[in-house]
Amino acid sequence: QVRLVESGGGWVQPGGSLRLSCTTSGFTFSNYVMRWHRQAPGKEREFVAQIGPLGGSRSYGDSVWGRATISRDNVENTVYLQMNNLKPEDTAVYYCNAPSFSDSWGQGTQVTVSS
Repeated sequence: QVRLVESGGGWVQPGGSLRLSCTTSGFTFSNYVMRWHRQAPGKEREFVAQIGPLGGSRSYGDSVWGRATISRDNVENTVYLQMNNLKPEDTAVYYCNAPSFSDSWGQGTQVTVSS
């Protein structure tokens, strides 16, 4: 029943920016912590960012410190990830997830950072 659909990825040059979106359905979105993770080829899934149910508590992985902002819109049931000053090492498939539904994942959205 839980559905997560990521979008907004694409190709960007180093130093550029992207805003990723995750639209959700199948649960009461405003009651749940939401996270972003990413996974690069040959690497384990990596935590990127987390936001509390009402958006008041935010945390980030060290790898994106100072470059990422997570936000949410509880009317549109959508969580966002703004990424600035992108680096080649940010290249990965980005996924959103609610920890309470840890087995529910979307298709992800590909971010590619290169010259």
